[in-house]
Amino acid sequence: MESYGEILRQAREEKNLELDRIARETSIEERFLKGLEDEDSGVFPGEAYLTGFLRNYANFLEVDSEYLLKLYHNKQLQEAPVPVELLRKPSSKIIAPLIAGISALVVIVAVVLIFVFTRKPETDENVLVSSKSKTRQYELTDKKFSQRVYKGDQLIIPSDNDGQIILTVRDTLSSLGIDTPAGVFYVELSEESEIDVNGDNTSDMIVYVSDISSTDASRGAEISVLLHHGVALTVADSDVDEIPFASELDNKHPQKVILEDNRAYPFTVNASFRASCLFRDKVDRENSVESYFSKGEVFTASPHNGIRLWISNSNVVSITVIADSKSFDLGMGTAGQVLVEDIKWIKDTDGKYKLVVIELD
Repeated sequence: MESYGEILRQAREEKNLELDRIARETSIEERFLKGLEDEDSGVFPGEAYLTGFLRNYANFLEVDSEYLLKLYHNKQLQEAPVPVELLRKPSSKIIAPLIAGISALVVIVAVVLIFVFTRKPETDENVLVSSKSKTRQYELTDKKFSQRVYKGDQLIIPSDNDGQIILTVRDTLSSLGIDTPAGVFYVELSEESEIDVNGDNTSDMIVYVSDISSTDASRGAEISVLLHHGVALTVADSDVDEIPFASELDNKHPQKVILEDNRAYPFTVNASFRASCLFRDKVDRENSVESYFSKGEVFTASPHNGIRLWISNSNVVSITVIADSKSFDLGMGTAGQVLVEDIKWIKDTDGKYKLVVIELD
């Protein structure tokens, strides 16, 4: 298997670039760049940082970042075995004794043939909607769920506050796409993926894809699902009543739209510091928190609706927003610039939700 680290190193050497220069131009610390080339995940504070830096480093070197991310995920898959619960097939309640001999084999073959040609379509005890319906719904429990699903199918998880959480199959071509309250998640073939359903930064379920077509989405995807924490989850949705309309904003402040969707959901903000900086943050309706960060330190937050940041020197802070499984690099400001900005959801007149960055006075 190709090495994403070796591809990065070769691309850098072909351009005759040193790590310290790249660190200055990308605002990615040299130790993180070296960690990517050495494929040393231990130097990163979390996977979101590794994948975000990998994407940015690849783009800087003009290398296909999506291909390198796939190499990284494939390496993780090889190093981490699939949970036994996902691979173990349910044991039969009744185990018939095997009878040696040709006569027994003939009987078994005959029974199988009769079953194949005479059986009626199977029904799944978890199916809530008839198979004649375009959309099938499956209720997940604390037991392993295994099923071939198709675009539009829904997985239902009982919830403490809303009665149920609905996950919708978005895509079954090449990779499995699942819509959740926390955004869209994609799972590759033979990949084990931990999914945070409700946006609380805790893995709620494992999804494993054992079969999916790269050319025909109508074939669906064969998946296995195992809930981590039972079935009583609490959805951490954005509070739409707290989201302002675009018309309510002051037009004099520069505004940049980084994402648009039909709903609002929690997102993640990561900030890495290349020098000392006084930093203040206010997440949603919580009280603001003021901190002093030094070179090499990182800050992370997961607001539901929005966050306001005060930065004493924006030139030393690199900010990345992660939403809907996508990473958005906001870059840095000028040297000595005191920056105040909002990163938040707003609602437009067409009913769409937009995640915007607004620079304040």
